Amino acid sequence: MSTDPESRPAPLTAPDDAEPAVTLHPQPDGPTLGVTSAPVIEVDGHLFKDLARTGKLLPYEDWRLPAAQRAADLASRLSLEAIAGLMLYSPHQPVPNPGAGPFAGTYGGRSYLEAAVPAWALTDQQRTMLTADHVRHILAFTLQDAGTAARWNNGMQALAESQPLGVPVGISTDPRNGAAEASGAEFATSAADVSRWPEGLGMAALFDPERVRQYAAIISREYRALGITTALGPQIDIATDPRWMRLQDTWGPHSGLVTDYTRAYCDGMQTTPGGGEGAAFGLTATRADADLPPAAACIADPGWGSASVATMVKHWPGGGTGEGGRDAHYGFGKFAVYPGGNEAEHLRAFTEAAFHLDGPTGTAGAVMPYYTISWHYRTPDGQVVNGGAQTPRANAYQRTIVQGMLRERYGFDGVVCTDWGITADPDPEIDHFGQRCYGVEDLDVADRHRLAIDNGIDQFGGNSQAAPIIEAYRRLVERDGETAARARFEASAARLLRVFFRAGLFENPYLDPAASTAVVGCDAFTAAARAAQRDSLVLLKNQRAAVGSDETLDDASVLPLGPGVRRVWVPTRHVDAQPGFMRGGEPARDIDPFDAAACPWARADNPQEADAAVVFIESPLSDPYSTADREAGGNGYLPLTLQYRPYTATSARARSLAAGDFRETGDRAYRGKTNRAANETDLDAVLAARELLGTRPVIVVVRMHNPAVLAELEPYADAIVVDFGVQQQAVWELLAGVFEPSGLLPITLPASMDAVETHCEDLPFDYPAYTDAVGHAYAFGYGLSWSGVIEDERTRRYRNR
Repeated sequence: MSTDPESRPAPLTAPDDAEPAVTLHPQPDGPTLGVTSAPVIEVDGHLFKDLARTGKLLPYEDWRLPAAQRAADLASRLSLEAIAGLMLYSPHQPVPNPGAGPFAGTYGGRSYLEAAVPAWALTDQQRTMLTADHVRHILAFTLQDAGTAARWNNGMQALAESQPLGVPVGISTDPRNGAAEASGAEFATSAADVSRWPEGLGMAALFDPERVRQYAAIISREYRALGITTALGPQIDIATDPRWMRLQDTWGPHSGLVTDYTRAYCDGMQTTPGGGEGAAFGLTATRADADLPPAAACIADPGWGSASVATMVKHWPGGGTGEGGRDAHYGFGKFAVYPGGNEAEHLRAFTEAAFHLDGPTGTAGAVMPYYTISWHYRTPDGQVVNGGAQTPRANAYQRTIVQGMLRERYGFDGVVCTDWGITADPDPEIDHFGQRCYGVEDLDVADRHRLAIDNGIDQFGGNSQAAPIIEAYRRLVERDGETAARARFEASAARLLRVFFRAGLFENPYLDPAASTAVVGCDAFTAAARAAQRDSLVLLKNQRAAVGSDETLDDASVLPLGPGVRRVWVPTRHVDAQPGFMRGGEPARDIDPFDAAACPWARADNPQEADAAVVFIESPLSDPYSTADREAGGNGYLPLTLQYRPYTATSARARSLAAGDFRETGDRAYRGKTNRAANETDLDAVLAARELLGTRPVIVVVRMHNPAVLAELEPYADAIVVDFGVQQQAVWELLAGVFEPSGLLPITLPASMDAVETHCEDLPFDYPAYTDAVGHAYAFGYGLSWSGVIEDERTRRYRNR
């Protein structure tokens, strides 16, 4: 096989001169090599990239060797500064960068508009990260489109290839295939032009692990077409507290369902079709019948290859048990509690699934511990962490939880990456979106890094400064000696590099923009996603209500809406001002939920002209902390409410289970205090529709982030549909009878807030379900078809305990 330039394929050049020229070197018995600057050498009749520019084949350059061997060799060659760069995660990267907001960037010192550069051009900050700071893990945020993402990837990879040793770039992402609009519980990650699927709870409503496997396999191909090789997910927390703001992104509280989903998702995401035979393989049927480029399998690591996306399962050892339902993004929510003694069940999806996959990749590529201080946490061997005289510390700073449990007891040898922003100094205000160094505020930044590294952490989410990591290394040298410190850092570098080798980045990290555009959001993928959206909708009620009575009428079903319906009334919504995810505050807003393009009927100007009312609402929105309450002499803590009318927590704990923060004094209890939903007027809209429509159908569509208390509105609705994150077209198709509902509740809707308040945050299914007028309990696994309550293989397999 010749490396003569005359015999090489022509470069893949694009019209814009700013794009790097990529030369591809296909070979029949090995991977295709993609290069922009590195020489290519021939050894034993095979082609290899000479990334180190030595003229010789080094072990890390040899694609015939296992990833672990290659990674260990390269780690031993890296400078301390280069290893520190590997251990960093970039800030969120918008492409193109608008020059404003929390992740602003410049192009030649100018804004994007002033610089007049292509959308895919690298920012000044990105060039500095790659060359001066040695950062190789880049977190993609907004991506304009697939072609732009591919060209941006190529620009970064070309710059990385030109650097010493030629370490490529690994791009990661938060979930970006959700069909719903951003709720404020996470940054709004642009989906570019990807296929759109139900949100986490919506996928759970399918009760079908094989659909999840298909979903993961499809989005892995879209991710790779965007240059993404690591998914910051799935979120496999057992969501036992119904008030938790991140519950909507989980697969619910049933540990059996979550465990099966975890296994299916990680297998689908990480597995390149064809196993490890070393040939190029096309897509299997589970990846949809689309005309896509073949996926090349890794020679020495079965299951891995050019279609693989490493999964980062989160959050170890479970993030769904915050006291009072509060979330640990904020200092007022930093404590996870286990009043039911149910720590073991929260580990199940990790230990039985993520670490023991059915597919050839074997185990999830990475794990992310949560921010929380796991208060009085009991380990599987009975040891109590963060109890007694111990200093309470967040999970990444607790050696027992990371090194003792994750690394040693369960044998996890993949990457352990912290959640975002845990090492910098804390914000002086507890109600800010500040740093989260819970329990180690007395340490300096370098010692926080040292402690985490001691505990088995490999990587620091949201950190872009290498200096504290380098200083932590120096302190380890002082304590343990150069040999031990270097070995510890090389161990992390090797784990991080294994992901790159397994994904084929060292052989060909480059993309063809035209091929990426053809893959992302292709017809087959979009059709599969839309089918999942339809199947995720849950019909709770389909029984005509008797106005002004607790009885129901005999003429039964309302849905699907019949041919007599020509016009529907869709009221507008109002949401009061409330704190946002970043705690900056969201103003009061009026919302018109009607999507005219999706609706098959005309919109009535007023309810008198309507044949039916369709009332779009969402589950109650409330906040658990009030600076105003604190300034008025209270402790700042309020109950999270899942009902629409004001709720007073008369049944709450008299004293909180966990407390302690330098920014507060006293207890965190909120018994007797009142909170209200910012969208209380959603209930008013339902009641008004009932009064104004008389005997005409009133259909309520609930966009459900959390299990809502429906006792206030169910008697006034003829039909209730739960939407866990879909495009509105799917809802209208259900109402029109285009398809039959088949979704099942992946959560239990509580009978009352008192039931929620008295339950144990770590226990699933320990509060009673709401039961409607005809005796249907809105419990886990419940759902209606046109013919009645669904009983099938899914409900038999996954039963509410």
